[in-house]
Amino acid sequence: MTSQLTSAAIGILLAGAILYLVRRDHMHGSYALWWLAIAAAILILGVFPPVIDWLGQVSGISYPPILPIIVGIGMILIRMLRTDIDRSRQERQLRRLAQKLAILEQELGAARREASNVAAGNPSRNRSAQVIPLPKSGDA
Repeated sequence: MTSQLTSAAIGILLAGAILYLVRRDHMHGSYALWWLAIAAAILILGVFPPVIDWLGQVSGISYPPILPIIVGIGMILIRMLRTDIDRSRQERQLRRLAQKLAILEQELGAARREASNVAAGNPSRNRSAQVIPLPKSGDA
């Protein structure tokens, strides 16, 4: 009975901590759902331990207490995979933003040089869109 109360208390405390973190905006909602599901599983398995025996029998596991450990490790692996996918996406976005920032800084530097040359009375010889008058077809 003591282990049931301990597991139930852990599940309730974990759920309370997650809700507190969400309320204080320290954790995003999608991550909170994941952790709340784990807290609920801990609470249910702690209050109703025969569920583990039943699930072990249904899944064909001869030693049912190992089932929560196997499921827990599987959930950790899934969570790690999702974290790596999110991190890779964020790194790709950060790299693209850094490249765009470098391009914008280069264009800003060129525009400032052009503006200072025009203000000093030295028009730039290095214009990208320079208009050159062409002779008309009848004048040669």
